[in-house]
Amino acid sequence: MTEKQLDQLVEWFRPWPSVIVAYSGGVDSALVGWGAVQALGNSALAVTALSPSVSENDRELSAAVAHEMGIQHQTIHTQEIELAEYRANSPTRCYFCKSTLYSTIRSKYPASEFPLIVNGTNLDDLGNHRPGLAAAKEFQIRSPLVELGYNKQIVRSLAHLAGLTVHDRPASPCLASRIAYGVEVTSDRLLRVERAEKYLRSLGFQEFRVRIEPGELARIELHPEDLTQLVSSPMREACVRVLRELGFRQICLDLAGFRSGSHNELIQFNAASK
Repeated sequence: MTEKQLDQLVEWFRPWPSVIVAYSGGVDSALVGWGAVQALGNSALAVTALSPSVSENDRELSAAVAHEMGIQHQTIHTQEIELAEYRANSPTRCYFCKSTLYSTIRSKYPASEFPLIVNGTNLDDLGNHRPGLAAAKEFQIRSPLVELGYNKQIVRSLAHLAGLTVHDRPASPCLASRIAYGVEVTSDRLLRVERAEKYLRSLGFQEFRVRIEPGELARIELHPEDLTQLVSSPMREACVRVLRELGFRQICLDLAGFRSGSHNELIQFNAASK
């Protein structure tokens, strides 16, 4: 990747007097935030949503990366979990979450002060199951990475070139994405997932998911090279004990290994079967 592509990102923001970046602390929104602050300085504001679906680890990281970039950073509390449509956890759950996020941002920061809101959607996201994209369109949220034609690989390379420490950080979707469609999203389940993943992180695993399936079953996804480590004694017994103490009735290890968005596999399977 080249300095020219970084310059293009910065130049994308220059016509605007001010901007809000819907910012999670992940590499995509971090790169967008970097471009915004390079172009607009203190007229760029990163806004992070706080809710039960955002882990403490992600909250801390978003603040640290914002400080690293030198961008102004504020948090807002979103109440998507109060929506019955969100808690029902259909495949369109993300739409209600993003609608809540964007409406909360716009109600706190009027267009007269911040005419532009942007997000970190990249080109690859357009080919995935992303109901939140519809909400972004409804609220006229812009996606500079998409408009510039930057996919995830380009984003990571540019973030590294920009000196962002999150350039190689694994994706970290919201905790609600760990709950199988049709299983109600509750604060208790979100907290249970957060604590289970915090435990696995303490064991030294870097990229993984603890997913909740019907019947309070925990399905653990690890990279294939990590599977043998978890099933070895005494780590296996300790993991079972900890997750049962958290409220999981059964614990299983997914032999297919870690993959992002595995709950969407059922959607794809059903679509292919029609």
